[in-house]
Amino acid sequence: MSDSLLNDVIERPAPLWSRLTEKELGWCLRLQQIVHQRRVVRLFAVVSRLGDGGFWYALMAALLLTQGAAAIPVVGRMLVAGAVGLALYKWLKTRTTRPRPCARNDQIQPRVAPLDQYSFPSGHTLHAVAFTLIAVDYAPLLAWVLLPFALLVALSRLVLGLHYPSDVLAGALLGTVMALLALP
Repeated sequence: MSDSLLNDVIERPAPLWSRLTEKELGWCLRLQQIVHQRRVVRLFAVVSRLGDGGFWYALMAALLLTQGAAAIPVVGRMLVAGAVGLALYKWLKTRTTRPRPCARNDQIQPRVAPLDQYSFPSGHTLHAVAFTLIAVDYAPLLAWVLLPFALLVALSRLVLGLHYPSDVLAGALLGTVMALLALP
């Protein structure tokens, strides 16, 4: 992507977002109509809430408690990736100002309160992917817990009506980059 095109996407996103949003609104609406069972919605709400940070902080604490000083480098990498990811996604949200699906279509009801106004990219997905990849690199046996949880976090953002598929995909890609940069 040329610098000029990248600047157009970041600084003047309206035409791009309009086309992409119109295509994705239908998907968001269908997904919300398909997933309407109270128990399933509640599960995704809990997963999303854990993805706010609680699950990841507990993981870091558990690594330090069980592995001692050996876990300091991995926890440090997770903290740095988390801080950089937070700054990056907040910067992108203020530049792109893409409204959430629930703000664009009254038929898409947010099933939990959004943490902020804009949707692009999904910070929950960014952090879930980054933390999962870093932790699994350190302790591969954690993959059986962390990979499904990260996938559920990403899906929760769609099911709860807070993000478009492209927001989640962008969050996953950014999280992968954050993890790769943080790994030794």
